[in-house]
Amino acid sequence: MEIEKVRKEIDQIDAEIIQLLNKRMETALRTKNLKEGVEDAKREEEIIKKLKETPMGLIRGEFTERIFKEIIKKSKELQKENLKVIGFQGEHGAYSEVAIRDFDSASIPIPYPEFVDVFEGVESGQLDLGAVPVENSRAGPITEVDDLLIKKDLKVVAEMNCPVHHCLLTLPDTDYRDIKVVYSHPQAIAQCRGFITRNKMEAKQYYDTAGAAMMLARDRPAATAVIASRLCAELYNLEIVKENIEDQEQNQTRFLIISRDENKEDGDKCSIIFSTAHKAGALFRVLAAFSDAKINLTRIESRPIESDPGKYAFLLDFQGSKKDKEIVETLEKIKSDTDMLKFLGCYKEAKK
Repeated sequence: MEIEKVRKEIDQIDAEIIQLLNKRMETALRTKNLKEGVEDAKREEEIIKKLKETPMGLIRGEFTERIFKEIIKKSKELQKENLKVIGFQGEHGAYSEVAIRDFDSASIPIPYPEFVDVFEGVESGQLDLGAVPVENSRAGPITEVDDLLIKKDLKVVAEMNCPVHHCLLTLPDTDYRDIKVVYSHPQAIAQCRGFITRNKMEAKQYYDTAGAAMMLARDRPAATAVIASRLCAELYNLEIVKENIEDQEQNQTRFLIISRDENKEDGDKCSIIFSTAHKAGALFRVLAAFSDAKINLTRIESRPIESDPGKYAFLLDFQGSKKDKEIVETLEKIKSDTDMLKFLGCYKEAKK
């Protein structure tokens, strides 16, 4: 029936309105640390005045004023709640958001387009914390994040390991047998290649797993599915056709929680970044110092320093507390063989 088609269109518009309202509230929360107080009558008057003067067909000025007075009221209420805001790269429903919800279910995850936006959001105070992936058990290190850890002056206050389980999602009432095309991030496609091949689907790359889910819900292409998280099904009203479609079960991503301030709690794992002086055997002596002190290294990565061609920075994780005598002494010992030594933080080691 024609009316059912129109009603579905209205439902889709309503869903988009809710998403935009949520984005508006998130953006308001980002401003809470950038101003002295919640109340700003002059700013509120400017917003209402500008919107009332904007011609918009059936929407009259008085209706606009009523709506936005309520929106502003709710924004101020949220700002007064002193909610913890944690940024992540991607769209809502990304595995980064899944990790944040596991880390602190009371916090508010805020999506950003790029990793650098998350770092700069923490730097500027728009975000209380940021959640960034540093390595995946299948794909290896996330080099863009490593480079930002080197360049930015932020601290690591926590880590978490997030299992990655992919789901095949479709629009409600889609017949599984009709699916011809599946969209997802290139890594997710690679991790589910066997499933895709067995089911004779055409894989098409998308910039983000959650972005693919959002596109499916918005554009509603026929005979199409996406590979994304279970959370995406909840957020975008999609149906889970099959869970755990990845080819290998052991797939997890390690995340770091970054902050402007050092961790105030005791930890049992530390992260540092260093570059070695131009001396023969300098890197060997640094690593030997940890070995001699029987300090267990859990990760070492090297990255070229953009500002100094030909030179490398090393990212090192190791077990122990910054209060341990052997760690304090080792960090002091390696100073003579490093020309840059940055202590990122001490935090609780995440469970495997």
